[in-house]
Amino acid sequence: MSQAIQQFYSQLVEVIHHLGWAEVIDVVVVALVLYQVLRLLRGTQGTQVLVGLVLLAVVGVVANQFNFVLLGWLFRNATFFIVVAVIVMFQPELRRALDQVGRLSRIGQLGRPLSGYNPGQYNLAISEAIRAAERLSSKRQGALIAFERSVGLEDYAATGVRINGEISAEVLQSIFYPNSPLHDGAVIVRGSKIIAAGCLLPLPEEGIVRERLGTRHRAALGLSLAFDALIMVVSEETGSISVIEEGKITRNLDGDGLRQRVSPKVAKGNGFFG
Repeated sequence: MSQAIQQFYSQLVEVIHHLGWAEVIDVVVVALVLYQVLRLLRGTQGTQVLVGLVLLAVVGVVANQFNFVLLGWLFRNATFFIVVAVIVMFQPELRRALDQVGRLSRIGQLGRPLSGYNPGQYNLAISEAIRAAERLSSKRQGALIAFERSVGLEDYAATGVRINGEISAEVLQSIFYPNSPLHDGAVIVRGSKIIAAGCLLPLPEEGIVRERLGTRHRAALGLSLAFDALIMVVSEETGSISVIEEGKITRNLDGDGLRQRVSPKVAKGNGFFG
């Protein structure tokens, strides 16, 4: 046994010694891609699908290695349908992956504010949203506020009522006042403006959510899994304030906690540093 281990170690050292820069870069790139894939799929149904795909790949290798004619034929002819099924099932994850690739093109724009806004206006807008959330929380009035970042939410803004007005705590309170026409939908914030209210957000797929969540939290989770938006939710039942991002829920935040989580992340997502 020790001789076999020593032989394996010697072969491994020899392979490493013969590695060139091209091979090292190749290994690093593949490792980074695999890491990003696992990161995107973590906590979603895609994890189970990925396990199934790995098992299928193992079956394909075994069929090829041992010349299983029928099994090999089935595997080769099913490849096209597997690819199509993967594209359909992984649609949200693929959208998020392409979004992250697209952000690389923004490198030259880092630090440049959105047209028509300056950092002072932007920070004031976030402060107003947080102030509204605190007031709504104290009265146990529900709220759902989505902050648009590098990926536009225009499709969801189109499902609500156009506002295109400067954000303020008073406006948000009036929108989410119980029984008002728009209080059940989401408010979408772009820069320092409320672009729409009463918007419908996508719900997550069945099986993804393993805990009991209200409609607002489910809608926020669904949007965060498909886009890079950061969403603030005020619970109507408990008054607790949560922030949801990339499928992760941070609960029971106070004003200071909201400022630490919302201000820098939303600002950086829109090209500000702060």
